[in-house]
Amino acid sequence: MSEKLTTQEFKEKVFNWDDQTEWKYEGDVPAIVDFYADWCGPCKMVAPILEELSEEFEGKLKVFKVDTDAEQELAMAFGIQSIPSLLFIPMDEKPQMHTGALPKAQLEQVIKDVLKVDAA
Repeated sequence: MSEKLTTQEFKEKVFNWDDQTEWKYEGDVPAIVDFYADWCGPCKMVAPILEELSEEFEGKLKVFKVDTDAEQELAMAFGIQSIPSLLFIPMDEKPQMHTGALPKAQLEQVIKDVLKVDAA
């Protein structure tokens, strides 16, 4: 199940840019952060796919959602200019940002290649 984050929750669970100058992921499993808005058509297309993936990879992967309208400070901190923007966060490497809706097969490939998570 995906989890919606406020800016404060993001700082606690993903990355606190107030305390860290270098990227340091706070989580215990790889994650995807979906930067979205309720009015965004492509965001609505990718949302159910991310829900499916969060269930398929439960315990191996977290899916977080950030409403860019409600959390403008957070969106600006990550330079979000178009949505959906997906931040892929592996455990021990720098995160990678992808803009635009991706089909499920491509998301699964990124989960395997970038996040190093295999399906059950």
